[in-house]
Amino acid sequence: VNGAPARRAHRVAAGEAIEIAIVPRPPLAAVPEAIPLDVLYEDDDLAVVNKPAGMVVHAGAGAAHGTLVNALLHRYGSLSGASGALRPGIVHRLDRGTSGVLVIARNDLAHRKLAEQFRARLVEKTYLPLVHGRLERDRGTIALPIARDLRRRTRMTARRREGREARTDWRVLARLDGFTLVEVALHTGRTHQIRVHFSALRHPVVGDALYGAPREVRGGKGVALPPLGRNFLHAARIRFLHPRTGAPVEVRAALPQELREYLDRLVAALGASSIDAALQAYI
Repeated sequence: VNGAPARRAHRVAAGEAIEIAIVPRPPLAAVPEAIPLDVLYEDDDLAVVNKPAGMVVHAGAGAAHGTLVNALLHRYGSLSGASGALRPGIVHRLDRGTSGVLVIARNDLAHRKLAEQFRARLVEKTYLPLVHGRLERDRGTIALPIARDLRRRTRMTARRREGREARTDWRVLARLDGFTLVEVALHTGRTHQIRVHFSALRHPVVGDALYGAPREVRGGKGVALPPLGRNFLHAARIRFLHPRTGAPVEVRAALPQELREYLDRLVAALGASSIDAALQAYI
């Protein structure tokens, strides 16, 4: 300000000359990093990994290091290039706060064949969310279009008519007092689809404050549970045809320990009976 560095507390006055130096961000690059990976399946053409919650799939705004791509490059050296230099091997994605199965293409042939299956909606994807409230029906379909929220750009919304087609099939696995554990079959892959769809039904995913979930969860007698620290949303199963052989491949990722423990605490706080039978296929 007026040719001298300004103090942080300086209040700009009329007539002052202000100079601003804009420092460019360093260019993003996909580089190998020694990060542990939970590999569920691998061969020369593809890999299926169990992505932990909190890990970003590839570099982007706000995430330059510690991504899944960094870990994959360290393990495999090279991956398919069909998605560009920052997203090698990435055929589909999971939100940062979502854990579970993710398919990786190790060469361009596998990438092309897998991408065709995703576009044709031949890939079966099963997710497990815990949502607030009691879903009265045992199963249903949500077919609300999804678009970018024009007021809050980090969010998506199901309230705009010009949104992209989206379909979420669900069935109830277990009901607790004030919560429902759901099995979801995803037929389209829109950004935040499950989170947006259940929020539109006024049943937001537990832990998902961005889409209306309370920041504090209370059990029986008003006892507050420790914060989950993530969304209760897990990609539990994926089924597709192998890109080279055509043989069906099905891979499952067990419900993460932190979600199992949270469910156990919630069941105990509500004084409910165990729901392990409902989770048998996913533990």
